[in-house]
Amino acid sequence: MQETADQYRQRMFSYLNGGDPLKLQAAAPAKLARLLKAVSPAGARKRPAPGKWSVAEIVAHIADTELVGGYRIRAILGAPGSQIIGFDQDGWVTALHYEKRNLRKSFEQYRALREANLALLRTLTPEQWKQHGIHNERGAETVETIVRMFAGHDLNHFQQIERILAAKKK
Repeated sequence: MQETADQYRQRMFSYLNGGDPLKLQAAAPAKLARLLKAVSPAGARKRPAPGKWSVAEIVAHIADTELVGGYRIRAILGAPGSQIIGFDQDGWVTALHYEKRNLRKSFEQYRALREANLALLRTLTPEQWKQHGIHNERGAETVETIVRMFAGHDLNHFQQIERILAAKKK
C-alpha cells in the first residue's frame, strides 16, 4: 500500500523525535561527513539490492532535494501561496544519472546549499515562517512545515546509509 501525503509528512516529522529542526539541519552535514568518512567511491556506488539506492545515489538525492527545498522556500517567501510542484525521486535518480555522480561533489553540493538555506532561514520573521505554498500532492505547506520535513528527510536517509554500511560490514 502506497503511503499517503499525510502519512509521509508524519513519518518525516517522526524522525525529529522532538528535536529543533534548525539545529538538526545545522548538524546534518557534519553527521553525513562522519558517515561517509570510510566509504570508498566504488563502495558508495554499489546498490545494496536491486531497486535500492546506493550510498552515492542517496547523497545525490539529498543534495538535489536541498536545492528543491531552498527553491520552494524562496518561492513562498517571494510570493506567498505559490504553487509547489513535487518531483518523481526515482525518475530523477535515472534521468539525472545519480549512479555517475561523484560522492564527494554531491556531498559538497549538499553542504553548500544547506549553509545557504540555513543562512536564509535564520533571517526570517515569525510571520514568514507561517507563509505557505500549495504543494500539488500535499496541499498547503508553510515554510515551517517544509523545514521540519527536510530535517526529518535528512535523518531518514542517514538511517538508510547507516543500514547499508552496517550490512557491508557483516
